[in-house]
Amino acid sequence: MTVLLFEQPSDHTAMLPISYTRAIGEVRVGILTLREKWEKQLNCHTAIQTVDYLQSKYAVSDKPDLLIHGSILPSPALIEKISQLLPGQAIYSHDELLIAKCDDRRLSTLDVYEPISLDFEVDRISRTWDIFSKNGQEIRTDYTLLTAGRESEPILDDHTITYGNDIFLEEGASVKAAILNAENGPIYLGKNAKIEEGAIIRGPFALCEGSVVNTGGKMRGDNTIGPHSKVGGEITNCVILGYSNKGHDGFLGNSVIGEWCNLGADTNNSNLKNNYASVKMWDYAANSFVDSGLQFCGLIMGDHSKCGINTMFNTGTTIGVSANIFGEGFPRNLIPSFAWGGNKGFMTYQIKKVFETAKLVMQRRGKSLTETEQEILSDIFEQTAPYRNWEK
Repeated sequence: MTVLLFEQPSDHTAMLPISYTRAIGEVRVGILTLREKWEKQLNCHTAIQTVDYLQSKYAVSDKPDLLIHGSILPSPALIEKISQLLPGQAIYSHDELLIAKCDDRRLSTLDVYEPISLDFEVDRISRTWDIFSKNGQEIRTDYTLLTAGRESEPILDDHTITYGNDIFLEEGASVKAAILNAENGPIYLGKNAKIEEGAIIRGPFALCEGSVVNTGGKMRGDNTIGPHSKVGGEITNCVILGYSNKGHDGFLGNSVIGEWCNLGADTNNSNLKNNYASVKMWDYAANSFVDSGLQFCGLIMGDHSKCGINTMFNTGTTIGVSANIFGEGFPRNLIPSFAWGGNKGFMTYQIKKVFETAKLVMQRRGKSLTETEQEILSDIFEQTAPYRNWEK
């Protein structure tokens, strides 16, 4: 069976800056990406339909069996409802197509399907802050899915202390002289993941393939560290999508960090306002700050962005793609893509230099910056020019 994960331009805009460089279906929340969740739940092959400038990254199926909106989180009730759909039937929400069973006449999101009602709400990742706010529940769901009927690799270190039973190690994962507390949620260590001496881990927690919690790291729960990342210091309710580093002391809370990012030593972010008010976040569609409805909300950072040592981020900060932030004081709450500077002002991080740095960073992980990725970054550079008001 082939499933097409689709999104509309408005969905893509609502998930910026995380969606600048990926389809929504490729966002990681819990242990798995949204695409991986559907592939495992439905035992299917997936294709992706996204905005034009990103489509070159993804295959599209001409004859999908099923259409699923890329933002939807699977659930047992929804899987059951999908299994009951007949060809030509679909699930809508306020006239928005969410899921459709294709037939010979209806194969695209533009076709009209017979609507089927639901007696429950469909859970979705519709805004960037949904990624961390729903991460704890998704770690629990993915943990059950990934570990059912399987046996964990053993913890061989005599000096590691564990609490609770829901601790699972994939092949090659290792722990030394650490504390793992799974009483409030499961702890999952991916293939070849490593927890170093003195680290304190509270579940729910996911450390994906090849990632490391450095010596003395404090992971306070609801955290996902994506593949091939290194983390340290204090982290709570965050998702690091992958191939990124927060290796030193400093606090990171209620945040989403993209791929190929680096947070300098002693970087800290605020995740709670001093007056305890709801946090406002930048909305790219509204072109203004909007109320997130969350009391705890920290930092959203797009791919390839970095910050220097001792950087301080205020509550509700959004950083675009390939920004480089440094210097004293708090930078502003919206930092455009390809910005270079900090509290005292910015200049433009030119695309040629962006490519040079990205190639060096990716080589360290055995990856290369492809021509397709360079074209996408160049497109984003042009798209985001209006935000770089100093260029005017």
